[in-house]
Amino acid sequence: MAEVDGSAVQIDATSAIQAVLKKAASFNGVVRGLRESAKALERKRGKICILADDCSEAAYVKLVEALCAESQTPLYRVDKNKTIGEWVGLCKITTEGEAKKVIKCSCAVIVDWGVDSAEKKWLEADAKSKSA
Repeated sequence: MAEVDGSAVQIDATSAIQAVLKKAASFNGVVRGLRESAKALERKRGKICILADDCSEAAYVKLVEALCAESQTPLYRVDKNKTIGEWVGLCKITTEGEAKKVIKCSCAVIVDWGVDSAEKKWLEADAKSKSA
């Protein structure tokens, strides 16, 4: 449970990841794709890493997992790479608010949170509990 706008809201990993990705993307705090993500993880700039479960390239997955382990960056998994693409803004938004022409993104790394939020605090606490 987290307090948002004076009311208690249940936060889970998926909703927290979605919220922080959208906020960080609006502040240019998200790197997308293997090349940019690998650079950010090697430089230990990543706050969290999001990897798609439906990534078909095994070497890609191994590399991202190894870089996250080396840099001690929390790794979260999302079911579909289209979902990550939508959350990081790789799509067109219609006037009705629906995402169209979504580009797949198998990996994204948050390098700057943008703003402080309940979801960010939840993810940080979750990452600490996983590493302990």
